[in-house]
Amino acid sequence: MNVFRVILALSIVGPSLAFVVGGDSTSLAYSTRLSSAAASTADDLVKPAYEIEPIPVRIGHGFDIHRMAPIQDAGQPVVIGGVTITHKDVKWTDAEGKYVEKGEKYETQLGVVAHSDGDVIYHSIVDGIFGALTLPDIGQVFQDTDPRWKGCDSSKFMEYAYEVMEGYGYKIGNVDVTLILERPKVASFKPAMKENIVSLLHTTPGRVNIKARTHEQVDSVGELRSLSCHVVLTLERNT
Repeated sequence: MNVFRVILALSIVGPSLAFVVGGDSTSLAYSTRLSSAAASTADDLVKPAYEIEPIPVRIGHGFDIHRMAPIQDAGQPVVIGGVTITHKDVKWTDAEGKYVEKGEKYETQLGVVAHSDGDVIYHSIVDGIFGALTLPDIGQVFQDTDPRWKGCDSSKFMEYAYEVMEGYGYKIGNVDVTLILERPKVASFKPAMKENIVSLLHTTPGRVNIKARTHEQVDSVGELRSLSCHVVLTLERNT
């Protein structure tokens, strides 16, 4: 088998990027919605010195957790799987006693505290793709200290992860999402989340699953002070 090499280079035209795959002598050019400078920084991190071997199937796991707070503190709504989760006021535990007595319940609209939009599903999927390819985690590629990602729509991270995956010669095998939050309820939003994931990963509905569960009122998730997500996915080698 020929040695599989990947060289990622900036095109001379705008933010377009190109994967040049050695061995098979194939090339895949693609465009990203990230700025040229941001793309260049990220690209450096997804070009390891070692060979990413072209094995038939790769498995990745992604996890993310974000704090939830009254929306006036969070400064942005709850966004999950690219969907803004509209909801009635919920009973959030005020652990610091800012609005009510410490540890008491405060009825409020919730938001997610995050540098970007805090989309735990998208972040977990991106981390799963990077992990399957033995690449650095999402926090290294898109650092939360970088002002370029402040308030960023996480679909851009998904688009970038897809292009990296495709550049290395892989496609989605399947994606299994487990979303964990006590409130707000998300059952009615799951079809839209799934549709977004299918579209961004250029796959089919039969390859994407979303499950949601509560945390039985245990710890910060159960107290509505955080939400989290686990993702397990497989990548299949393109033939």
